[in-house]
Amino acid sequence: MLFGFFPAFPQQTDSLSWYLETAARNNPLINSNFALYKASLEKIPQAGAYADPELDIGLFVKPMETLSGKQIADFTLMQMFPWFGTRKAARNEATEMSRMAYEQFREARNNLFYEVKSQWYQLCNLNEQYKNTQANLLLLEQLEKLALNRYSAPPANAPTPTAPPVTTVVATPPVATGNSMDNMGGMGNSSQTATQGIPEGNSSMQNMGAGSMGASNSSGSMSDVLRIQIEKAELQNNLEVIASNRIAAEARFNALLNRKQDMRIAVPDSLEQLHFLIDDQAMIDSIITANPMLSMLEAEANAYRAKAIMDKKMSYPMFGIGLQYSLVGKSNNKMVMDDMNGMDMFMPMFKISIPIFRKKYQAQQKESQHYRRASELKYENTLNELQSEYQTVKQQLADAARKIALYKKQQELSLSTWQLIVREFSAGTTNLTDVIQVERQLLDYGLKKSEAIAEYNTMIAGMEKLVATSINE
Repeated sequence: MLFGFFPAFPQQTDSLSWYLETAARNNPLINSNFALYKASLEKIPQAGAYADPELDIGLFVKPMETLSGKQIADFTLMQMFPWFGTRKAARNEATEMSRMAYEQFREARNNLFYEVKSQWYQLCNLNEQYKNTQANLLLLEQLEKLALNRYSAPPANAPTPTAPPVTTVVATPPVATGNSMDNMGGMGNSSQTATQGIPEGNSSMQNMGAGSMGASNSSGSMSDVLRIQIEKAELQNNLEVIASNRIAAEARFNALLNRKQDMRIAVPDSLEQLHFLIDDQAMIDSIITANPMLSMLEAEANAYRAKAIMDKKMSYPMFGIGLQYSLVGKSNNKMVMDDMNGMDMFMPMFKISIPIFRKKYQAQQKESQHYRRASELKYENTLNELQSEYQTVKQQLADAARKIALYKKQQELSLSTWQLIVREFSAGTTNLTDVIQVERQLLDYGLKKSEAIAEYNTMIAGMEKLVATSINE
């Protein structure tokens, strides 16, 4: 019945919701905390139970002569009862203690969900970085073809060939249709890998071969081609590094799900920024009512309050009701009355405890009061910390949102700059250094944008952990 205590998630295989459900089912720490909660529930009937009755049996080795005959044995049955309300206070204490165990279980579950989401967004970030690096590697390969065309083109003062010029057309890379991280083994053929981020129809790379043959006023050099190959080698190495990081991240993710570490993780093809609107009052109210740490401290204070009541009740007398049965045999003694000879005896009994040593009971009550006061102060301090943490995460979310907007704009401007500067390079009006610098900026902004989106989504997961509910739907 463990799943009944988890929120319902859409049943979509290999989605984040599916992984969260799998983690909730399989994680050993969560199952351990849930077992502790179930154990605490079993303490409630124990706390509300009566003390076991006592049976005393006494046998005479030699029957004792009495006026009613020979007394053979005595049987005494006694049941003690606490003061009125003691059992109820004990059950209340045990109930609040079990509630504490449940809130500890919820806190462990929320921490697990946060770790799963954080690792998930990191995997999405690695996937996006891989795609951005592939796209820039493809741009460099097209730029390399352009540099080769410039190098092989005749100088401007060379005689015009009679044959028609050869036009080299570089195809625009197709839009990505699958998960680029699933094909990391084929990094050597990255020029044929599907990428995103390059718009169709407006790429200046399609007719650069013809432009370099007809509009260039100066021929290229082989050093340009070699410099481009150096940049390509660096990007290919970056792809290998990202692929290695992906393997390590998948191992950490699978450890949270208690699965084999080499199992593949399916992530979306693109990393999207989550939608989130902040309502301060609603968030603060959710923290107060739903945060498991506050609920646990509240239950702890209630448990000590119930214990103080129970300690006070225990300082009152306890009552016992019993029955004594005496087994009597017939006697040959003429002094014994005939009508009572051999007649067994029954005797009702009443017992009461006298708690005259009051200091220990008073100390128990003061102890519970101090513990309750400590729990109330810890509740107040934890609430202040959670409200402060909420304001910090709120400010970090605003910063991350501004970064995302900035990097998106810079990436778009860098792409436009790239298209213009490549035309200038094909015309011979700019050098390769400027082209490579723009290419590096284009890649850098793409990587920063994916990192900012992953950071933003992770902060939302942290906000969900504070309020103990999903807030980005």
